[in-house]
Amino acid sequence: MDSRSDLNMLVEHVLHMAGEHDLWLPHDVIVVAVSGGPDSVALLHVLHQISIRHVPLKLVCAHVHHGLREESEHEEELVRNLARELDIPFELARIDVPSYMKESGKGFEEAARDQRYAFLHETARRWNAASIALAHHADDQAETVLMHLLRGSGLGGLKGMKIKRREKNVELIRPFLRIYKTDLLNICKQNGYTYAIDSSNYSNKYRRNAIRLDVLPFLGQYNGRISQSLVQLAEIAGMEDDFMGQSADLAYREMVRQKNGGLYFEAPSFLRLHVALQRRLIKLILNYLPLGFEIADFHKIELIRQSIIQNKSTTWSLDIGGGLACIREYDMILFMHKPPEQSKSYTYELQAAASELCIPEIGKRLKMKLQSPQNSCFSARAGSCAEAVFDAGQLKFPLTLRSRLPGDTMKVMGLNGSKKVKDIFIDAKIPPSVRSRIPVLVDGSGHIIWIPGVRRSEHAAVGSQTISVLHMCLEDIKAVELL
Repeated sequence: MDSRSDLNMLVEHVLHMAGEHDLWLPHDVIVVAVSGGPDSVALLHVLHQISIRHVPLKLVCAHVHHGLREESEHEEELVRNLARELDIPFELARIDVPSYMKESGKGFEEAARDQRYAFLHETARRWNAASIALAHHADDQAETVLMHLLRGSGLGGLKGMKIKRREKNVELIRPFLRIYKTDLLNICKQNGYTYAIDSSNYSNKYRRNAIRLDVLPFLGQYNGRISQSLVQLAEIAGMEDDFMGQSADLAYREMVRQKNGGLYFEAPSFLRLHVALQRRLIKLILNYLPLGFEIADFHKIELIRQSIIQNKSTTWSLDIGGGLACIREYDMILFMHKPPEQSKSYTYELQAAASELCIPEIGKRLKMKLQSPQNSCFSARAGSCAEAVFDAGQLKFPLTLRSRLPGDTMKVMGLNGSKKVKDIFIDAKIPPSVRSRIPVLVDGSGHIIWIPGVRRSEHAAVGSQTISVLHMCLEDIKAVELL
């Protein structure tokens, strides 16, 4: 097979890949990252062939001069000449990796990658490019999967690099991700493409190089097609990861709701999910919350999951970092910013029945009205207010509306003796996060006569001898009223 046939086959492969994954549209601007090595040189030639014979594309050749090796000047000149030969605009960045390493505290490989990608993104922005083309190939994919595997990755890491991935409003595309290095070298040699050899690629002090030079050859003794097997694993893991992602998105839409700036779901629905979806859903929720960083730690996700499924207690709170907590309140699992340790205390005294009392600390107001027994009735607006009626003649003033205190007790109507307010909340399954917003009403003798929305006491009950009824209603204050 002649060199032109090989090149044409590679062009057809890339065109097929582009069609399968929507890598570009006619007249797109594509920034091509060209280091000067055989992979990136072949990529620029192939994309150039496509742009003049198949799909009109605007290519921009982008090269990074790291300044760390003697060959850097030669590589820059090689790529500059290649761009000139193909009549493609040339962009150059000279970066100072050691200085950035000191500034960021990152290792060489990560620091160099950060600066390289920052330049590519900036170039894409200036040229209004739709994508950045990278020359990663199948051998790179095999190395990436093995690196992730050795690091203890999950399914997301085993899928390796994606053929197309959006980052900072631009697509990163890898048209060669299913082509092996030897094929690219053959194309370069057969067609006389000049390329550079990066001497640092043969130093195993860098992790990726050690994987390529030491680990893969060692494993090759047991599987002669180890690279192909790893690439196949990436393909399978990628599809299954996409499927799991879609399933997690569906579960999120069906189960997760917003509350008080946080996200919650019901525990019984969660327990019906497969364990893999349980983990995915937790991770998805954590990544949706305003952390400013992504939580992908398996042990943290599993700690949350195990806390939910073990159901050791009806209420608990788990610090998950970043100022967030996972809180269980009976059947509700809530992810939110950690609540303050103590809510603001308050006390309001009523010397006589007033028409209205505002309690801004909890965003509520108490409305009162004196009525005859015949005209007294409840409006029963469930959820937004709580109502109660009392025999006004039996009430001892002043009345006090205050925040709950430790040790509070109340004589509950229908029960003998007193009961702790805390136990009343527990019996009524009032979530701990809500309890601090429920006031208590105390009469002039110091007896708690009403816990709005929860229970009332036996004091001042309306009966056949009642002449005047005090109707009380605790309701929400609209946000605009608090301004």
